[in-house]
Amino acid sequence: MKNTRSRRVAEQIHHELTDILRRDMKDPRIAGLTIHAVEVSSDLEYAKVWFTLMDGESPEIVKALGHANGFLRSELAQRMRLRMVPRLTFQYDKSIERGVHLSQLIERAVEDDKRHHHDEDDAPQG
Repeated sequence: MKNTRSRRVAEQIHHELTDILRRDMKDPRIAGLTIHAVEVSSDLEYAKVWFTLMDGESPEIVKALGHANGFLRSELAQRMRLRMVPRLTFQYDKSIERGVHLSQLIERAVEDDKRHHHDEDDAPQG
């Protein structure tokens, strides 16, 4: 289990990055980006930031976030009371897309099942 300090730092990074990306980033590629989770190593040296986009995965967004890394870390340094701000890595979170896909498959299976049962009910008995 992660220690309490790394969890608190992760929560604060999540909050602050969300605010920085919403208010201070001017890059249009960032529009529609949502941070879902931040995972901080126990030594507080690294932070993995999980995100999604309204338009789906884009290699350009990871590149844009990579270019903005220094800016983001310096903004975090100003907002947080840490000796060292963790190095940020950004990871596209595919779990939401997978969840939507699974929901669609389930809905389709339920509809197919209803049609199948309806066809059986309409079949002549005899």
